[in-house]
Amino acid sequence: MTLDRSAGLVETARALADGAVTSRALVEKALSRIDDTQSTLNAFRVVRAEAALAEADAADKELAAGIRRPLLGVPLAVKDDTDVAGEPTAFGCRGEFPAVAEDGEAVRRLRAAGAVIVGKTNTCEFGQWPFTEGPAFGATRNPWSPEHTPGGSSGGSAAAVAAGLVPAALGSDGAGSVRIPASWTHLIGIKPQRGRISTWPRGESFQGITVNGTLARTVADAALLLDAASGNHERDPHRPPAIDALTAAGREPGRLRIALALKPPFTALPARLRPEVRDRIVQLGETLAELGHTVVAADPPYGQIGLTFIPRATVGLAERVREAPFPALLDRRTRDAARLGGLLGGPPLRAARRAEAVLHRRIGGFFTSYDVVLAPTTAAPPPRIGSMLGLGGLATDRAMIAACPYAWPWNVLGWPGVNVPAGFAPGGLPVGAQLLGPANSEPLLLSLAAQLEAKLRWHEAWPPEEVITESPAA
Repeated sequence: MTLDRSAGLVETARALADGAVTSRALVEKALSRIDDTQSTLNAFRVVRAEAALAEADAADKELAAGIRRPLLGVPLAVKDDTDVAGEPTAFGCRGEFPAVAEDGEAVRRLRAAGAVIVGKTNTCEFGQWPFTEGPAFGATRNPWSPEHTPGGSSGGSAAAVAAGLVPAALGSDGAGSVRIPASWTHLIGIKPQRGRISTWPRGESFQGITVNGTLARTVADAALLLDAASGNHERDPHRPPAIDALTAAGREPGRLRIALALKPPFTALPARLRPEVRDRIVQLGETLAELGHTVVAADPPYGQIGLTFIPRATVGLAERVREAPFPALLDRRTRDAARLGGLLGGPPLRAARRAEAVLHRRIGGFFTSYDVVLAPTTAAPPPRIGSMLGLGGLATDRAMIAACPYAWPWNVLGWPGVNVPAGFAPGGLPVGAQLLGPANSEPLLLSLAAQLEAKLRWHEAWPPEEVITESPAA
């Protein structure tokens, strides 16, 4: 039996467990596909060819001996902000970084589930921007249109999954960095509850706004990876109650009250929902109504939530910059934002952290009237490669907020959100929608997403193979 690029995580794991295919064959195919597309898509910063093949051979021995684990022998990728023993963690930065000694907790859990890590995917510098470009590695391109970005900062993981290089991948989300690239590459992207997937060796990443999440083509695939990666290091400060994501993805959600929230949260800079995206989100709301849900236009009471995001984001960035081995090689925008973080690290940060409880009560009250929020993931389709790369700090902020004003409030709250494909804008560029819920609501969001998937069959659409393998025009 052979598996083509359409084989998802659940199907691949089942084929391995049934003995229909070997891990070595799958890993060889993944490595070949990575090699074939690296000059076009540029999804990977590190490719673990020799190590991955050795891990595949070990997995095949276990499978032959009758051992079964959830992901035994399955090739996966992780974002290059996550430690993989024996590999550097450059996190989008220039310079030669040393290999780390130990796996991060999320990778340790993936290995315990039997996964083979074929490589580490590209991300922008310290994951700050909704594009995956930089002088450290060049530009990662969108498999649907190589002239456009796959988004960021988990753009390498999104490109790898969308192109069928791996069936699923790990990313991280600090202001939409899983959901935005999932939106722009036609994927499921799960931003789980804070602490669901450990960020250890950091108990909190970017002052608690960044979490690890999963990218895949189907809800079940993203849920299976979430289950495998979930769990905590003994010193993690956030330890949410366990869930069974895969079971939830196979369950009916019931009849829900859904708030259609099209208004961007308050930002100091202008943001406007583009009509071609608005149309797709409204259409998705109509589909939910056809499925029996009550869909009402209503916006969560965000208030001045942005005032709590900025101190946490910039202080978290300042912490990373202080640890950077080559600070002189960092982007000027990074250094400027880190300086701001240095100024906000005292009373402003403490006030921002205290405000989270107030926000939980206020926005949590919204969920006494509604079960789920349906909102755009982005305000615009994916921008062109290079359109934000050379901008100054304020111009970058303006461009980011204009394109991506919707995702970050759920990072402040620490609550779950799931990007689902919402179709295509004119020109064939993917756009997505967020399903957002209160604390620990991943099971409800996943069951709703799976119901939509069964209706819309979005996973059956693929980027053209010739787009993936042919070099884009200069």
